Amino acid sequence: MSEVLGSIWWLMVALGLLITFHEFGHFWVARRTGVRVLKFSIGFGKALWSRTGQDGTKYVIAAIPLGGYVKMLDEREGAVDPQELDQAFNRKSVWIRIAIVIAGPAFNLIFTLLAFWLMFLVGMPESRPVIGEVTGIAAEAGLKPGDRIVSLNDETTETWVHAHLGLVVHALDRDNVTLVVERPDTSTRPLQLDLSQLGSDFREEKTLEAIGITPWRLKVPAIVGEVSPESPASRAGFKPGDRIVRVASDDVADWAWVGALIQKNGSADKPLIVAVERAGGILELEVRPEKTSTGALSSRLILGVTNKPADATLQAQASRAYFLHKYGLIDGFRAAGSEMFRLTRSTLGLLGRMLTGTASTRNLSGPISIAQFANDSANAGLSRFLFFLGAISLSLGILNLLPIPVLDGGHLFYYLIELVKGSPVSDQIQAKGQYIGLMALLGLMGLAFFNDILRLVG
Repeated sequence: MSEVLGSIWWLMVALGLLITFHEFGHFWVARRTGVRVLKFSIGFGKALWSRTGQDGTKYVIAAIPLGGYVKMLDEREGAVDPQELDQAFNRKSVWIRIAIVIAGPAFNLIFTLLAFWLMFLVGMPESRPVIGEVTGIAAEAGLKPGDRIVSLNDETTETWVHAHLGLVVHALDRDNVTLVVERPDTSTRPLQLDLSQLGSDFREEKTLEAIGITPWRLKVPAIVGEVSPESPASRAGFKPGDRIVRVASDDVADWAWVGALIQKNGSADKPLIVAVERAGGILELEVRPEKTSTGALSSRLILGVTNKPADATLQAQASRAYFLHKYGLIDGFRAAGSEMFRLTRSTLGLLGRMLTGTASTRNLSGPISIAQFANDSANAGLSRFLFFLGAISLSLGILNLLPIPVLDGGHLFYYLIELVKGSPVSDQIQAKGQYIGLMALLGLMGLAFFNDILRLVG
C-alpha cells in the first residue's frame, strides 16, 4: 500500500513541477508580448484552489492533474472590449503567436537542461558498460567477460545507459556496429557486432539479451559483517561471519539477493526462516524483520545486518565498473547539454521508428508506469529523481511539438500554413482538426494505458 501511495505522491510532484514550468512558458511570453492572460490553470476540471492576482489573471489548481492551460484574451472565445483589442491573442502577428505557443515546449527543454545540470552537480552513481557474460552474437563478435565498451560507432559510451540506447537503435535497424572495447589489462581493440542476425521476434526492451550481453554486476558473498545491537538479526542469533544461504525457500546467490528476498518473503507481522552456514553446518534462524521508512510514503523490511566488506580484488573490479558521474558548474552544464542532446536524438529516433513500424508501440508509457518510475527514482536518491524529471520533461516537450491539433505542435502547424498562404486557417478547419487531434490523443493515451496494464500483468 505504501508503494502505491508513494507512486501517486511522486507522480503528483513530478507532474506539478513539469506542467507548471510548461504553462509558465506560455504565460511568460504572452505577458511579455502584450497579450492579456485571463486564467493560468494547473490541471483540468473542478478548481481545488483559485486566486485572482493584481494583474487580473485567475490562478487555479484543478482536480485532474494531467495537464494545464493558459487562457488568453481572444475574440474567437468571446466578446472583447474594444479598448483591449490590442491585448487579444488573435490580433497579434503570426510570429508572436508562434513564440507564445513554442514557449511551453521550450521551457520543457530548459527544465531538462537545469535538471541534468543539477544532477551532475549532485553526482549521479553510474555503471560503466562492463560486460559480465556473453553468448550468441556478442560471443561471435569476440566480446569477452570483463570487456568495457568504450565507444559505439565512434561515439563515446561512458555509461550503460549510453551503450544501451545506442545498441537499441542499431538493433532496430539491423546494422553492423563497430565497438571499441577495453580489456581488463587496459588494452583496446575494435570489434564488429553483426546485428543483422537478430530474428524477426526481436523486442527492443530485451536488446542486450537478444545480442547476448549481460552487464557485469558486483557479486559480494552473502557473509554477515556486522550485526546491529537490538536489531531483529541480533535477537534471532545472527553472528558476524555467518553466510546466508537461504531466505524462506529461496536460495541466496550473493549479498544483493538478501535484501530482495527479505522484501519478497518477509513480513513485520510474522517470523521468517533464514538459513545460515556457520562452522561448517547449516542453522535455521527465525527472525522477524523490522519495517523502516525509506521516504515520505515508502518503507522496507530490514534485519539489521551489513555485509562483510569486499576483498581487494572485488574492490578493484567495482572501481572499474562503478563511478560517480559528477562535474563542476561549467563542465556540468556542458555534460547536461550533451546528455539532453543524446536523449533527444534517441527519443526522436524511437518515435520515428514507431511511426514506420520498425519499433514497437510497447515503448509508450502511461501514468501507471510513470508513477512507478517516479517512486523508484525518488527512493533511489536526488540525482536519480532529477534524471527522471529531466527525461520526462524532455518527452513532454517533444510530445507537445508533434503536429497534432490540440497540442502545441498542431497550433504551430496552423501558423506555418498561415505564413505560407498569408491568411489564418479557417475556424471550420481548425474545429475539425481539434476533433481529429483529440481522437488521436485519446488513442495514444489509451494505448499507453494498455501498455501499463500489460506491464503489470506481465
